[in-house]
Amino acid sequence: MTEPTRTYANSLIAIEWRPELCTHCQACITDLPQVFNLASKPWVNINNAHPQVIFEQVQHCPDGALSVSTYRSKQ
Repeated sequence: MTEPTRTYANSLIAIEWRPELCTHCQACITDLPQVFNLASKPWVNINNAHPQVIFEQVQHCPDGALSVSTYRSKQ
């Protein structure tokens, strides 16, 4: 059975995580541990970094398990 997509969002950014695609390469955890932390619940805390930084990190997800569904920069 496929795990459901999980969404982590605030007013500026929404990150989607698709567990079935995740190969656990840990790039997100290594490069941005203040946001992606397996010891925390939930493991994604989008309030711990600027949305642009998170957006850029998600773009480096090699397996497509993480994606940005919305992103609005502050004007």
